[in-house]
Amino acid sequence: MALTALAAWQYTLVKASIAGASVTNPLFKLGASFLLGGMKYHTRELNKAGARMQAALLFLSIVALLVPSALAKAAASPQVIGQLSVGLVVVLIAAYALGLVFSPKTRHAEFASASMGKEGGDAPWLIGIALATLAAATVVALVSEVFVASVQEAAEAFGMTPAFVGFIVVALVGAAAEMASAFSAARKNRLDLSVGIALGSSSQIALFVAPVLVLLSHLIGPTPMDLLFWPGAVTMMLIATLTASMQTTGGRSAWFVGVLALAVYAIFAMTLYLLPPVAG
Repeated sequence: MALTALAAWQYTLVKASIAGASVTNPLFKLGASFLLGGMKYHTRELNKAGARMQAALLFLSIVALLVPSALAKAAASPQVIGQLSVGLVVVLIAAYALGLVFSPKTRHAEFASASMGKEGGDAPWLIGIALATLAAATVVALVSEVFVASVQEAAEAFGMTPAFVGFIVVALVGAAAEMASAFSAARKNRLDLSVGIALGSSSQIALFVAPVLVLLSHLIGPTPMDLLFWPGAVTMMLIATLTASMQTTGGRSAWFVGVLALAVYAIFAMTLYLLPPVAG
């Protein structure tokens, strides 16, 4: 969907969807997972090392997005911001690649699930989730062009701005398949898997998808897209990252923790609908 919006030159929608995914995943997806799982298993343990790793990657992406905003306030030219964006893209992709090398292979014992070994017979269930996710992603890819073409008309009809559509609507639709996987894992007492899906998706979008879209904009867009996000978007992403970090660093979760995350997400949604930020 982001590629389709990029090809349609809807840069505001692209940036809003990137920021929205970085907010929806650690707040709505993770919060709902805590709530659904906590209602069945009450207090549960999770792997703190893996959660800290994903939170650190997310924080890195926030730092990268804060710099262009600071330069824009210092009256830097669009050319300077564009050049800086390309440099930041290289740094983010490199950090994402090194993170993939660091966590699963070189630190397998440290990043292993807290519940690993306690339950067996999960392999067929995981394969089923993978196939269902792949099928859902294929459907989303097939209808993305129609969705992006009609989303602006629907937004105007319901009084929604591109920022709200990108933050809320596109983010929720694009993450529907992953949400089903995270919620199912939470209900089966696989909290580490839910956390990995939620925070892993956020770091993947912020450190890989967004930089790739910036690079592709040089090829398929009318003008190159930069990493200059409006201050409200960066603030919400920072709060979402800090909220996810506070939720997971303790190593335990309960259903009320999920309620708090969902409450923060609801506050953001209402704010965007009533007082949307100005696109940068």
